[in-house]
Amino acid sequence: MERLSICERERIAELLAEGAPLWRLRQEVPRSRHAIKRAVRSILRPEPIEAKRSRLHVTPAAREEISRGIAAGDSLRVIARRLGRAPSTVSREVARNGGQCRYRACRADREALQRMRRPKLEKLARCPRLRAVVEAKLELGLRADRGLAIGAIPRRPGDAGVARDHLPLLVRPSPWRAPHRAHARSPTATQRAPARGDPLPNGQSQIPAMVNICDRPADVEDRAVPGHWEGDLLCGAGKDVVVTLVERHRRFVMLIGLPTSHTAEVVAAALAAKITEPPAQLRRSLTWDQGREIPRHSDFTIASGVPVYFCDPRSPWQRGTNENTNGLLRQYLPRRSRLGDRTHAELDQIATELNDRPRQTLAWKTPSQVLDDATR
Repeated sequence: MERLSICERERIAELLAEGAPLWRLRQEVPRSRHAIKRAVRSILRPEPIEAKRSRLHVTPAAREEISRGIAAGDSLRVIARRLGRAPSTVSREVARNGGQCRYRACRADREALQRMRRPKLEKLARCPRLRAVVEAKLELGLRADRGLAIGAIPRRPGDAGVARDHLPLLVRPSPWRAPHRAHARSPTATQRAPARGDPLPNGQSQIPAMVNICDRPADVEDRAVPGHWEGDLLCGAGKDVVVTLVERHRRFVMLIGLPTSHTAEVVAAALAAKITEPPAQLRRSLTWDQGREIPRHSDFTIASGVPVYFCDPRSPWQRGTNENTNGLLRQYLPRRSRLGDRTHAELDQIATELNDRPRQTLAWKTPSQVLDDATR
């Protein structure tokens, strides 16, 4: 291959700046047309944009210090203290670049610059098989940020580079975002600030013979024993409500539709009929808030044999499993919808979809699978 000298390349650059045609370049520089064309393409090629380093990123000097510290046998915490950085920053830097046995400063800095380059190819575009699985699960209503984590998707050896973190599914615009946005748990990205001011009176502290949550057995709190439930009412347009029951240990969901009324007698009777469906070993307790809908908890306990414990006023985090499940149910039962129009079969289908959803807290098993294992 012909190589042009520095003087010849400089002459070609001068002629290009003057707007000279290719035939004149060949007259001034007596080389083959292929060599001239290669030189023209090389000169006209734009210079690569140097990636800008954030002041928060690890610098090349810090990477050299990390490499020397590892070679000297220092711990990552000691190295972080010497650099004035958090130990987690140094730990992540070493882990993403081969670990302590393979960490090299030059290679780590080169790969960091490579990761900084934009634009990047989306993770789902790199693996068509994973993209097909994700689209199918989105259509089933799984959440895009947690429920579609890679742990719930079957892996193959070729997917290891993609299947390491949660997929950023619907964050950035992409050609397939719009058709599947409606299947996300939150179709819009808007968030409203919480309302300020004192809450309206809701009949709290008016429940006779109430047993507080602090008197609940210890095995309920640590989720060691199945059979402890949390309950609440999910309200829609008008006076229609749906009673939600969630088992704390297995996250199993049961729904009860009350289209006509939700008086204390109706709620107690519906709860007693529903909670007696599981086996006896899965009926140990029920945790509820201090609303007006369940002052007849003694009647419910007599009919079902399940004691009721009440949360403190305005403390929804004491029923965290039920509150999180209600957030999932809002995907199927919006706030302003007519919940009374839902039949028992439709509510059972919604509960089945939630119970067949893989959960990270259950090692990516479904509540139905874990509940079946517990009842065997």
